[in-house]
Amino acid sequence: MSTIFGIPPQALFGQLLLGLINGSFYALLSLGLAVIFGMLNVINFAHGALYMLGAFVAWLLLTTAGVGYWWALLLAPLVVGAFGVLLEKTLLSRLYKLDHLYGLLLTFGLALIVEGIFRHFYGVSGQPYPIPDLLRGGQNLGFMFLPNYRGWVVVASLVVCLATWYAIERTKLGAYLRAATENPVLVQAFGINVPLMITATYGFGVALAGLAGVLAAPIYQVSPLMGSNLIIVVFAVVVIGGMGSILGAVLTGYGLGLLEGLTKVFYPEASNIVVFVIMAVVLLIKPAGLFGRER
Repeated sequence: MSTIFGIPPQALFGQLLLGLINGSFYALLSLGLAVIFGMLNVINFAHGALYMLGAFVAWLLLTTAGVGYWWALLLAPLVVGAFGVLLEKTLLSRLYKLDHLYGLLLTFGLALIVEGIFRHFYGVSGQPYPIPDLLRGGQNLGFMFLPNYRGWVVVASLVVCLATWYAIERTKLGAYLRAATENPVLVQAFGINVPLMITATYGFGVALAGLAGVLAAPIYQVSPLMGSNLIIVVFAVVVIGGMGSILGAVLTGYGLGLLEGLTKVFYPEASNIVVFVIMAVVLLIKPAGLFGRER
């Protein structure tokens, strides 16, 4: 087989792999946004900055304390999650009874502040982060070469997304969370600490962003701009999947990543706008998104 639709197989599958990797980050980030919006009704515009923070925490752990990738994969999301808990307790908790717009403006301001602090200290140039020794090299699949680290990112993202979906949709804890969003007073009457549950949910959602940042660090350079470059696309993914829909965020993230990769092969000029074209079409046909519910 020399070509597929006139495209060399190596080029086609290479772009599909890139699309799948981008889709893995879209899915992880949009999953965190969907969890936060679905449970807290907060449009968390600081998500991109927290993704960047996760990558920088991993880089700082490596360069200042010699802590490698595998420990950073555990510690950086915990640091970002703890920062998210602090934000929720001190700022966001004051806005729950107000319009969504206040939460959006507050988190947008927080994103600018966090990004500005890192730009002040580290500039806009990227910082390299090495691939861990265990994941160097790659596999020759016959039709393409698969770098081990990129394969790991796809597998790790899939496992985290599926585990999160299962925990929220199929466990008792997830049922409490979903019930607390519908009727917090009734759930609290059963002795469940709803404010603690809300704080933990926000911390978990932003920890997912921190985890995505650590996974991204060896692929993309660690830069203060890495979150702002991605957040608009991730919000488009969430809107297409349906605001607050866990399954919609995951499936749409991977699907749009692959579609973006195919567009780069067959019509590269449209690759930067294909996600937004699809968002416009979906909003015209189904304003609540593909998997969303009318509120």
